[in-house]
Amino acid sequence: MPEPKPQQRSRVVVLGVVLVVLAGVLVYSWRPAASPPAGPSNQTRDQRKPVGTTATGPSELNVKLEELKAAPPEPGEKNRNPFRYYVPPPPPPPPPPPRPRVPQPGDKDYVAPPPPPPAPPPPIPLKFIGIVEQGKMKQAIFTDGRGLPLHASEGELVLGQYRLVKIQVESVIMEYADGKGRQTIPMRGQ
Repeated sequence: MPEPKPQQRSRVVVLGVVLVVLAGVLVYSWRPAASPPAGPSNQTRDQRKPVGTTATGPSELNVKLEELKAAPPEPGEKNRNPFRYYVPPPPPPPPPPPRPRVPQPGDKDYVAPPPPPPAPPPPIPLKFIGIVEQGKMKQAIFTDGRGLPLHASEGELVLGQYRLVKIQVESVIMEYADGKGRQTIPMRGQ
């Protein structure tokens, strides 16, 4: 039989050690747990009592059955459970304040509401686009959105409905021909 090489011999030794350790671990894990050894005893087997039991007769038992029938205590601070999640409901909203009495028609303290103010005139549909100056003469340029520009000096009518009251640096003041509905129209370039 040929002799194994030194490398093979070391592998066999390592494999053997690993198998022995593995067998020890398996035996230790499957072994039943042993109870601790009992100390020496001067009593015979029949004289020993099981640990944790006492011999009491029925006359020594004091069972209070009435307390078992009583209702459980009301929840409060001393009975709170920190492991239970509970959010108390919010308090009810306060009652609404009493509504003031509104006088009705026919009451002696009833006052009729004033009539609504008249509706303002519709806005002037012109767009102010610039100013032309020739010497001391100033003219405002307007467009109505339909085509050609319209020119007017202070006091003149535009389209026969709107009077140009005043030309300012960046706006004009216009009103309807009857003198109502005065409006300031800002300059908006083309």
